Amino acid sequence: MKDRSLLNLVEAALLAAGRPVSVEQLLELFDERDCPEASEIRAALTALQSEYTGRGIELKEVASGFRIQVRRGVSETVSRLLQERPRRYSRALLETLALIAYRQPITRGEIEEIRGVTVNPDIVRTLLERNWIRVVGHREVPGHPELLGTTREFLDYFSLKGLEDLPSLAELRDMDNLGVQLELPGQAGELAVLEGTDRLEATDEDGQSSVPDDDGADDDSESSPPQASGMVARGPEGSSL
Repeated sequence: MKDRSLLNLVEAALLAAGRPVSVEQLLELFDERDCPEASEIRAALTALQSEYTGRGIELKEVASGFRIQVRRGVSETVSRLLQERPRRYSRALLETLALIAYRQPITRGEIEEIRGVTVNPDIVRTLLERNWIRVVGHREVPGHPELLGTTREFLDYFSLKGLEDLPSLAELRDMDNLGVQLELPGQAGELAVLEGTDRLEATDEDGQSSVPDDDGADDDSESSPPQASGMVARGPEGSSL
């Protein structure tokens, strides 16, 4: 198969999938007799990444594979095309998720000890439902509390290939500045990628909201989910880039 044909096929597959696709999954598209080598697929992906340089979209490798997405610099403007209202997270939820990401595996009690307040059960429930965290085991202490860790979906959503892509703790001066400091790669104002604390709900010293969310929930319960950072681009007939 010629290089250009392979590149076009890989690009089309990523567009049609609308989700991260691994090299192994791309190889499954071919018959055995005309299947390229994995190195050829990776070469095509590298070529696509180069072709998208300086454009409004990019080819990004995340935990589950490769996807084509809207580049961060234009995502805020492009997001106006979306029908859903902008989605928000409370500071309490962001702090809880950040602690799990950096200190995993960690128990709810250890999160409460660090934050100094009780973790609202709705926060953990929300993170579990979004499949951003999971129970990875139990601490060998009385009560055997659950140990929480992040998932591959968490990495995919925030355009991370692995936990090593998180900013170092040295970059996080304090939790009050979380929204500014936790700039996860490839994000467009999401979670703690968030482009400033003005995106977070106002909270009091308990982490409770002084401004209700749109659904009337307090700040320690989740508001509606934010748009996926590194928005998936939309192609012809609504297919995803």
